[in-house]
Amino acid sequence: MGRAHRGPGRRGRRWRVALGAALVASPLVAACGSESGGTTVNVYYATEENFDKVVARCNDEAAGRYRIALNVLPRGADDQREQMVRRLAAGDDEMDVLGLDVTWVAEFAEAGWVAEWTGQDKADVERGTLQGPLDTARWKDKLYAAPKNTNVQLLWYRGDLVPKPPTTWSEMLDMAADLRSRDQPNTIAMTGAQYEGLVVEFNTLTAGAGGRIISEDGTRALVDDGAVKALQALRDLATSPSASASLSNAKENDVRLEFERGRAAFQLNWPFVYAAAQENPAVAKLIKWAPFPAIDASKVGTSTIGGYDLAVSAHSRHKPEAFEAVKCLRDAESQKYSAINSGVPPTIESVYDDPEMAEPYPMRDAILDQLKKAAVRPATPAYQNVSTLISTILSPPASIDPDKTAQRLRAELQDALDSKGVLP
Repeated sequence: MGRAHRGPGRRGRRWRVALGAALVASPLVAACGSESGGTTVNVYYATEENFDKVVARCNDEAAGRYRIALNVLPRGADDQREQMVRRLAAGDDEMDVLGLDVTWVAEFAEAGWVAEWTGQDKADVERGTLQGPLDTARWKDKLYAAPKNTNVQLLWYRGDLVPKPPTTWSEMLDMAADLRSRDQPNTIAMTGAQYEGLVVEFNTLTAGAGGRIISEDGTRALVDDGAVKALQALRDLATSPSASASLSNAKENDVRLEFERGRAAFQLNWPFVYAAAQENPAVAKLIKWAPFPAIDASKVGTSTIGGYDLAVSAHSRHKPEAFEAVKCLRDAESQKYSAINSGVPPTIESVYDDPEMAEPYPMRDAILDQLKKAAVRPATPAYQNVSTLISTILSPPASIDPDKTAQRLRAELQDALDSKGVLP
């Protein structure tokens, strides 16, 4: 969720040479492989602009020992998951590397569909990787995937209207009310539609209040006092005069467009909005960013992690090559290229310090700061049911009654967690 796309940018000399060699050599390698029975590592991954060039570079580095074949999954997250689940459940051994949304790792690991990372492979992935993204790749204290790219939401605001950004949720509402009293654009735009985006906002606010929705081991529905505070915050925004008129139907792009059209003073959204704003110079010069607002002055604002992890299928007949391929596809060089050219934030901390990141990611320090204290969505094999239930119960946000809604969440989420088997 929240993945952004960016047109081609600058490339270092090494990339130009490597890609040129790879693009020339790849057909030859493929031909030799097919004639000699060479190893093909099948990668199943979501649509990402320029990822084929990352694959080409890694094929060049493999030097014919194996060839990575990129298989692009459907654009919709649910369709991606369904295709992989059906094939893995049938024991399909043609899938080697799987691109997993960060919410799927627990489900795939619990089902026995992905191989654990151990030994040197595990050490290589953990070295230099930010803790938050690394947590998304773990289940029951074991590593089952390698974080490829990540994402966090920021508070985006109009610099001409808001000289100093709010640090708390209530301060943001007060600033919006002040703008409204002066007949200025004052809307606060947020993903309030009945889908994963609403779940993300609830999870972010709950974590920011020091609460939990589900126990750490994924077995108990808690919806504790912090979660109740988060429910109150969502209701406060949804019933505010500065709430977007379309809040209960708004998804990421709707939020972005409302801001770009001059109707909103604030938007809570992913970093893709910065690249999108550059298409409109009048908007680009006004857009500013800040950390996600805290639930109250005594807490630290946090943000829920998005992104994708790369896992090796438990059914793969080429596990050593698959693990090696993953390490190349998500190493620092690959992540830097994808960040600059495809707009997906890195999971390796050192990439943020690279001078070439400055222009496309002027907000990189804010992203890194959020990642170091980010919230992970509830880890459970039943996450699909959990997410659907939460978004249904919280929609529309203006109808939330904090205590009653929390009580309903506890009961229905526990039922979902107690169900047996892996979701179809």
